[in-house]
Amino acid sequence: MKIAITSDHGGNQLRKEIVQLLSERGFDYEDFGPKTDESVDYPDYASTVCESVVDGRFDRGILICGTGIGMSIAANKIKGIRCALVHDVFSAKATRGHNDTNVLAMGERVIGAGLAREIVSTWLDTSFEGGRHARRVEKLMKLED
Repeated sequence: MKIAITSDHGGNQLRKEIVQLLSERGFDYEDFGPKTDESVDYPDYASTVCESVVDGRFDRGILICGTGIGMSIAANKIKGIRCALVHDVFSAKATRGHNDTNVLAMGERVIGAGLAREIVSTWLDTSFEGGRHARRVEKLMKLED
């Protein structure tokens, strides 16, 4: 599984923690930055990662900003993206199993590194359940048309 990850300035530290987790677990990933702590515009970074997921270069994306809200809103504006803002392990499991999310958003100012690592691991390790959930995901995707 190939993972694309990015943040804005408000999510830099947590992004670095999650990049370390991805490396430790042996995932193929690309860190899209930013390279500095200078203020950046989160829609620019979210769109880069999301477009790389939609075009198939990456299987999933991870977005981090101060709250995760801006990144998740930006992500869900891009056709083909199902992004969930998650700050607990139960939701990480549910959003993969039931919604087949392909992008995860989190907020550095909302959760700590330990919980974020658990959320990401759960989200990456959980498979889509299909079945009745597949019908619902298809209906979600039709809303884009």
